[in-house]
Amino acid sequence: MRLLLVALFFGLLFSYIDAYDPLDPNGNITIKWDVISWAADGYVAVVTMNNFQMYRHIMSPGWTIGWTWAKKEVIWDMKGAQATEQGDCSKFKGTIPHCCKKNPTVVDLLPGVPYNQQFSNCCKGGVLAAWGQDPQAAVSAFQISVGQAGTSNKTVKLPKNFTLLGPSPGYTCGPAKIVPPTTFLTPDRRRKTQALMTWNVTCTYSQFLAQKHPSCCVSFSSFYNETITSCPSCACGCENKKKCVKSDSKLLSVVGINTPKKDNTPLLQCTHHMCPIRVHWHVKSNYKDYWRAKVAITNFNYRMNYTQWTLVVQHPNLNNVTQVFSFDYKPLVPYGSINDTGMFYGMKFFNDLLMEAGPFGNVQSEVLLQKDKETFTFKQGWGFPRKVYFNGEECILPPPDSYPFLPNSADSNQAFFPRFIVSSVILFLIVIVPVSFQVLKILESSEGHLKLLK
Repeated sequence: MRLLLVALFFGLLFSYIDAYDPLDPNGNITIKWDVISWAADGYVAVVTMNNFQMYRHIMSPGWTIGWTWAKKEVIWDMKGAQATEQGDCSKFKGTIPHCCKKNPTVVDLLPGVPYNQQFSNCCKGGVLAAWGQDPQAAVSAFQISVGQAGTSNKTVKLPKNFTLLGPSPGYTCGPAKIVPPTTFLTPDRRRKTQALMTWNVTCTYSQFLAQKHPSCCVSFSSFYNETITSCPSCACGCENKKKCVKSDSKLLSVVGINTPKKDNTPLLQCTHHMCPIRVHWHVKSNYKDYWRAKVAITNFNYRMNYTQWTLVVQHPNLNNVTQVFSFDYKPLVPYGSINDTGMFYGMKFFNDLLMEAGPFGNVQSEVLLQKDKETFTFKQGWGFPRKVYFNGEECILPPPDSYPFLPNSADSNQAFFPRFIVSSVILFLIVIVPVSFQVLKILESSEGHLKLLK
């Protein structure tokens, strides 16, 4: 029994540690219930989901939340969302509830539903933007009418066992907690009202719980070394190796091959790393006061378009970004004094959609950074990121000993020295050597003339 308790304690501890994200320590999704009125046998509440994660969003097919009622509650009506199953409502006569299940599952409505079914911040197909990318689109809400429930603060029992899919597993929700009632401003902003009762549910994300393998990998290259460090082999697992498709396969011309499956099973292009996403970081140029890197993101999944994608990079020189050319950029400063992390994301209506694998399945940009003479160097792989996240998932980096290192003969601030040597040799061969041959010929001819004179 004691061993079981110890194992359970460490399991919970490791789950908590894994859910903690050092680059986004306050990131979570908060589900808030505001009781706005009492009904004859229950209450009407507004449920609001706020995605407070800086760089992790919820893609299509969107969020799904669930819970277990504490008593025998039913859902009479909903606006802005719907329960996926009605359940057994056979005991009701006349008006039939929207859902009678003990553990309802709720999803957002799709865009374009009739106005009488809509609610503010609803009907986006469950898509939630990241807070750091678009705070206004990081909110979703719906209204729910609950029956056979308490009709006062003392008799209402809070729902329990909350779950959240976003859209895949990975989120763990804590218990509902009563908090101070939410206050609201009237449209003329001259009067404040407040909810009759408010409780919050906080859900945090764990990549360990979400999937068995990583979903992205990173490769490196540089102008000062011909070595291209590719993604590690089977970086994202090789279970799909037998089901992958070569880039020139005739199967790709079949109609409907790019249609996503209900279980989100990927159709990957055959690669040695077998990752849906590869991020490539290329150290491109070195100037006197600046240096330039190129970032390219490639999609190898033929069944997935990535909308509102995000790329988070940790690098010490991100504290001095001069210009990002084709992406939007936002520094992430979770600890105030440390500015070494930034989020790249697509420009709206330009490259915020990463298409499925194929000729258009990539986005890229260049980044210009100003040097800090006290810390800047190209030695020991300094020019490459320490951590990379795509859509909130940490990517697998190559082992450090495989990075394209600066040649031993070159100093970090003299990266063009090898080129200078090569150029000098070429100049010597092209210009100096032919001239020397001409001089020798002239001397030989002069000696011949002297001999004739003698």
